[in-house]
Amino acid sequence: MFIDLHNIFVCLEIKNKVTNDKKLILFGLKSSIFHRLQQEKYCLESMNGVNGPQNGQPHLDHADGQYFLTEAYKVILEEVLCKGTDVKEKVCDWHDPEELSALLDLELREGGESHHQLLQRVRDVAKYSVKTNHPRFFNQLFAGVDYHSLAGRFLTEALNTSQYTYEVAPVFVLMENVMLTKLRSMVGWPQGDGIFCPGGSVSNMYAMNVARYRAYPQVKVQGLWAVPRLAAFTSQEVKYYLCFGGEIPHVHSVEETQDFMQTDLLELLPFLTQGAVPFLVSATSGTTIQGAFDPLDRIADICDKNKLWMHVDAAWGGSVLFSKKHKHLMKGIERADSLAWNPHKMLLAGLQCCVFLLKDNTDLLKQCHCANATYLFQQDKFYDMRMDTGDKSVQCGRKVDCLKLWLMWKAVGTEGLAERVDKVFKLARYLVREMSKREGFQLVNEPQFVNVCFWYIPPSLRGKEGNNDYQEKLSKVAPVIKERMMRKGSMMVGYQPLREKVNFFRMVIISPHISQEDMDFFLDEIERLGKDLYNAL
Repeated sequence: MFIDLHNIFVCLEIKNKVTNDKKLILFGLKSSIFHRLQQEKYCLESMNGVNGPQNGQPHLDHADGQYFLTEAYKVILEEVLCKGTDVKEKVCDWHDPEELSALLDLELREGGESHHQLLQRVRDVAKYSVKTNHPRFFNQLFAGVDYHSLAGRFLTEALNTSQYTYEVAPVFVLMENVMLTKLRSMVGWPQGDGIFCPGGSVSNMYAMNVARYRAYPQVKVQGLWAVPRLAAFTSQEVKYYLCFGGEIPHVHSVEETQDFMQTDLLELLPFLTQGAVPFLVSATSGTTIQGAFDPLDRIADICDKNKLWMHVDAAWGGSVLFSKKHKHLMKGIERADSLAWNPHKMLLAGLQCCVFLLKDNTDLLKQCHCANATYLFQQDKFYDMRMDTGDKSVQCGRKVDCLKLWLMWKAVGTEGLAERVDKVFKLARYLVREMSKREGFQLVNEPQFVNVCFWYIPPSLRGKEGNNDYQEKLSKVAPVIKERMMRKGSMMVGYQPLREKVNFFRMVIISPHISQEDMDFFLDEIERLGKDLYNAL
């Protein structure tokens, strides 16, 4: 009986392109190989065969399950973490829905499957999924992998607990408090409150809830009929995050240039509210598309004068606070009342890792959301009830999201996280400089952040800007190039229109694992995929 070392150490054979993080994991595996041998021997002796339970019997035996997990981990290591980060591999193995459904055995049956079959399912899922850890994945506001954070995610899943009470999550309640305190200190709040949330949109919803509750606490018991019509203000680009998929009549959009909310809000309040009472202004640090930052000091002046709650959606841009060079983009953040921040984006903490932070230290978050469920929050517990944080949330069960950030921060330190932020800024500036040297690349605007928005103008459209159909044809360029790159699997980058602007690419640079060579490849690939565009337009 032996383990196939090729399956474990396959990463070492990928042209010696193994990072220190990977070596650490692999050498750790090597050092525990004897233990693994004994474990597999025990597991196999406890089973009726290497292919798992016979005759479709349930997979309930611990030894059986641990053997399967060991084998599944090998597949994950090879397919997702080794091949999935290799620049020579595809970002995605694209298939249209009908074809992909035929390749995957998705049907659920009465009987169970063998280990061999299940491991093939794991391989299939890995093979046909998008490799977001790949150095050529630029499609979303998350990318890359941090191996320490990933270890935290594995451990979180294995422990399988909920964050709501100290009795079931003592380590994580203490850890979350430490993380929230540290993050608040970076904002400039020596005291305050906060909670880890399932996404930036939920954090923004919490801001609206708390701001409304502070102004009209009776709303919790008496409902919206007990309060006047309320008005919130944000910029057009981020209105979606406050409307949650629908049109809310009194979420008012402020016209913007690249500095959103440039117009003085104070002048707009009387005629925009239409009889409603303003209660919140939601500024943005790092808009989703263009990566713009609102002038927080100016907005804070208006909010102070009008006694409005000032929330800052920094889900994307909050991590600039780590950088001494770039944190000026959020100058004035300490004057805000609340903040949304997603470390799973620029910091690579892994999906999902989102925090909602407040300056308030009067327990406003708990007062707003608490339901005082007696089966969870008994008042006669033998420990300090303040350690039970579940009543701060609108949820009951709450996933542990702090461990992955904590373990990553422990590994690289504050300086290491700052270096990550600074590196992607440098790469973004490099990309912009290289674009300026090439024909056919036109910036939508000069980037403030690491979002580089641009049009690619193929040779067939150059010099035809005055034609009546120019904008219509230009709008088709990005979708065609995107389809070609997806089917080829060479890279992924997003595109979108923005009000009067036709489709343009949004290149987002996040992962510290990428290099200037990846930026050069990106430009070369756009040119290769778009140089022959004519009939498609």
